[in-house]
Amino acid sequence: MRIGVVVHGPNIIDSGYALKLINLLGEYGEVSARLGGTMGRTAVIDASLENVINIRKKLVPSDSLKIFHDEDVDVIFLLNYGKSDVTGQVFGYKVYNHYADKIDDNLIPVIQIERPGEKDGSIIQWNGNSKLTGILSQRLNLNLITPKEVYDAHIKSDGVCDNQTHRIVHGVSPDENIMVNGVVIGKTNSDKLTLIAKDNVIVDIVGGTLKSHGVEKLGEVDLENAIIKTGLLRKSKVSPRILKRDENDNFEVAFLDHAGEDVYKFRNCDVVITIGDDTTLISSDILYRFDIPIIGITDGDLDKVVEDGFKAKNSIIFEVESGFDDVCGQAIEMKLFGENHISSDFSDIGQLEEKIVEIIKDIKCKYKINYID
Repeated sequence: MRIGVVVHGPNIIDSGYALKLINLLGEYGEVSARLGGTMGRTAVIDASLENVINIRKKLVPSDSLKIFHDEDVDVIFLLNYGKSDVTGQVFGYKVYNHYADKIDDNLIPVIQIERPGEKDGSIIQWNGNSKLTGILSQRLNLNLITPKEVYDAHIKSDGVCDNQTHRIVHGVSPDENIMVNGVVIGKTNSDKLTLIAKDNVIVDIVGGTLKSHGVEKLGEVDLENAIIKTGLLRKSKVSPRILKRDENDNFEVAFLDHAGEDVYKFRNCDVVITIGDDTTLISSDILYRFDIPIIGITDGDLDKVVEDGFKAKNSIIFEVESGFDDVCGQAIEMKLFGENHISSDFSDIGQLEEKIVEIIKDIKCKYKINYID
C-alpha cells in the first residue's frame, strides 16, 4: 500500500506526533510525507526531519493532497494539531473541499488525524472507505467524526448575506491576534468571531476589533478561501537549529514587506530588509535558522504572533515614528530595489545601514536604532 501523508503546522511536529504517526503508518505500507505552511517548515528544520518530511516547496495543504492524488497513492492522510477540536475539524473541512475542487476524480480516501493524544482528538474520513480509519481510531484512541457532523456543527452558517461575505472563525479566545493570509488585521474580544467582507475588502469584525492599518496592507481578499489564524502561530518553546547556507560571490540583499510571502526563498541571501513589526518578527525568526541578519523597519506596533522571536547576530532594528514603517519601506524599495527585490549593489551591512539612514532622514521621520549582538 502506498500512503501519502500531508503534515500541517508546527504543533503536530513539535508534539512529536508527526514522526510517531509516520512511523505507525509505515506498518501498513510505504509512506511518503510532505508539508504545508511556512511555520511548519521551521518546525521540521528544528526537529531535523527534512529527510522524513518534504519541505522543498511552499505548498498549501490542498496542493500537497493533490500531489499525492496525482501520484496515485492508495490513501492520503492529513495530520494536524489544531488549537482546539473545532478549529482542527473546520480546517480539515476547508482543506478537503479545496482539494476536491482541484481534482477530476475523487477515488482516493482522505483521512484526517486531528489532535492525537488529546481527549478531544479525532479521526475523520472525508471520502471513500478505508479499513485504516477504524484500525487507527482504536490504536490511537481517537473519536470517529463524520464529515456531516463537522458541516452541521460548524460550517453551514458561513456564507453570503446582503452582498457581504461572512466567514465564521471557530475556536477563538479573547485577546488573540487575527491573521488573514499572514497579515494581522485585528484582535478578538470574544470567543465568537465573524469576519465580514464587501467587494473583497474586510469591512467589519463581529467579536473583535479591526486594525485599519492591517486591513489596508492586506488589500482585497477572497474571504471564503483565505487562510485565517488566531493566536500564536507557534506556541512551543523551541531550540532553533542553525543550518549552513551557501556562500555568495557577491553581497546579496533581499527586500520583504509582507509576512505572508515565502521567506525561505531568501535563505541564501546575506541580509534581508523587513518592513513592519509582524513581518520583521516572523521573518527574523525563520531567517535565524540560516544565520541571516535582518534590517527591520518597525514602528513599535507589534502583535505577538510567535512565542519567541529569534534574530540573527548583527541584525539591525530601526524603530520609526508610529505609522511610518510602510512609508519608509516604500521609499527603501523605490530607491534601493525598484521592481527587483534582490540587490547586489552593496558591499556589507554597514553600507546598507548608512543608505537606509539617509532615506529615513529625507522623510524627516524620527527613529532609533537597536543592534542585535
